[in-house]
Amino acid sequence: MFATKKLYATLLGMTAIAATSGAALADGEVNVYSYRQPELIQPLVDAFTKETGITANVLFLDKGLVERISAEGANSPADVILTVDIGRLVEAKDGGVTQPLENEIINKDIPAQYRDPAGEWFGLTTRGRVVYASKERVPETAITYEELADPKWKGRICMRDGQHSYNIGLFASMVAHHGAEYTEKWLTGLKNNLARKPDGNDRSQAKAIMAGECDISLGNTYYVGLMMTNEKDPEEKEWAAATKILFPNAADRGTHVNISGMALAKHAPNKDNAVKFMEFLSSGKAQEIYAEQVFEYPVLPGAKVSDVVASFGEIKPDTLPLVDIAANRKTASELVDKVGLNDGPTN
Repeated sequence: MFATKKLYATLLGMTAIAATSGAALADGEVNVYSYRQPELIQPLVDAFTKETGITANVLFLDKGLVERISAEGANSPADVILTVDIGRLVEAKDGGVTQPLENEIINKDIPAQYRDPAGEWFGLTTRGRVVYASKERVPETAITYEELADPKWKGRICMRDGQHSYNIGLFASMVAHHGAEYTEKWLTGLKNNLARKPDGNDRSQAKAIMAGECDISLGNTYYVGLMMTNEKDPEEKEWAAATKILFPNAADRGTHVNISGMALAKHAPNKDNAVKFMEFLSSGKAQEIYAEQVFEYPVLPGAKVSDVVASFGEIKPDTLPLVDIAANRKTASELVDKVGLNDGPTN
């Protein structure tokens, strides 16, 4: 049974997606299932349509994307999947809703460390998992992730839930670099340096720093851009103004980054148009548009970052392949529970 145009229009608030039984959809269309909010990708959609004449219909879901495509089965109208976080991309692959794509254009634009070796997902932009630090109380201009377990930070660190995908990605990178035994000890040290139990989101960590509740926190780079430019809530601009970004491990292996990415849906009825859309998204033009919208870094080497992102300072990304991080996410999650990170400091 297929969703009607009316239902899709309600879900989208945009262009409806119509499915037909077993047949490809109308020529000149591509259907995008997205975890990213419509306003963030609309400029990309508009630019693609202007360049190619192909209409891109976007279905936004805040959860259950893999389950939905699985339930739709072979008659799913999904052509392209857009999402954030290596965990969700791997979830889509492991959930059997993607298909491999070998494409010279895309592989040329997207470095190997940011794509699946089997071609089932591709990164588009990166966000650094950095340290937010108080401009007033933290004189340091450099830091490492390893240093976060140093007792000198005791009672000075705040963070969001240790099991959140952003943190699990970072912790998985620590496992990949140092092994599980080291990471367990490191997480214990991090826990004992917390000012409070993990709570809130990345933005609220910046708020806590301004309020003097902690001096440093973990956060994604793009949230700083969102706070700096938030005209609806001037208070967030104050939180951003009170903090500075430190790029961990800039002097050695580089800062951990995660990605937003894309995948070709398993049963894409408009496969040719889907590939054209993915080729467009991998291009420098599209990555610059995308990065400008979401305050992230294009994966294409040499692509321009937005002025806001440039103001954060230069990032040196960790070259660790994201598949290595994904392979250690389960271990990282288990270690978070083992050390009781979310219980907060114990001494």
